[in-house]
Amino acid sequence: MKKVVDTNWLEQRLDDPELLILDASQSTSVNKQENAIQGKYIPGAITFNLKEFSDQYSELPNTLPSPEYFERKCRELGINGTSKIVVYDNAGIYWSPRVWWMFRVMGHEEIAVLNGGLPAWIKENRATVESPSQADRPGNFKTNFNKELVKSIQDINQNLTSQSFHVVDARSKGRFDGAAPEPREGLKSGHIPDSSNIPHEDVLNDGYFKSSDELKELFKHTNLDEPLAFSCGSGLTACIVSLAHSLISDKISPVYDGSWTEWAQSGGPINTKEA
Repeated sequence: MKKVVDTNWLEQRLDDPELLILDASQSTSVNKQENAIQGKYIPGAITFNLKEFSDQYSELPNTLPSPEYFERKCRELGINGTSKIVVYDNAGIYWSPRVWWMFRVMGHEEIAVLNGGLPAWIKENRATVESPSQADRPGNFKTNFNKELVKSIQDINQNLTSQSFHVVDARSKGRFDGAAPEPREGLKSGHIPDSSNIPHEDVLNDGYFKSSDELKELFKHTNLDEPLAFSCGSGLTACIVSLAHSLISDKISPVYDGSWTEWAQSGGPINTKEA
């Protein structure tokens, strides 16, 4: 299964009994498209609430839950081990790559992100419904945790010395440079030493992933065979850039789950453009 599929691909397979569509839309406004398409769903889509699929006891915003918890929540949604999953969101490409990454971490490879998301589906006048579907029976989904796709703060700290992988930060240039404030009050901006910056907006074009040639140009200063790890503010937009990178490198690189929120609170070294 491809990592990213288009609206034509999905529409042709809506009747596939193994296909399971997840709506990862959130109410938080990202790009002002969301309000215009509230109350619209792709037929058969089941709501996937990212907050419910996060560690409920973590002080960080979007922490990956335990495999056991993830497995139980997936079964409640009727997800099976054989399910072919397509996930989309109401911002085009924003929330859905995080869901894609979580499933890959949990060992499920048959998952793709819908390029353009719900805005593209609606713009093309494809059929929608007014409410999400519900699972008619529990699923049999089973996790197989892939620790290679997750970086911890300990990994990042050790890497300051070992330099065994390169960190790519998906936040805005201003936040990365330390020139713009962080959206979370009291959090200092700047970046992890020796990291580089590819803002998540740069891999997208109007809610779609850019072409392979355009993505290769963005990553031209990064050896595609070099071990990478992706970071951002809270582990969300890092997944967008990780997915974009996987489209041109044919491998999936890990995400630092705690990302800048954890790092800036930890007392670890912080660099700015002037540093």
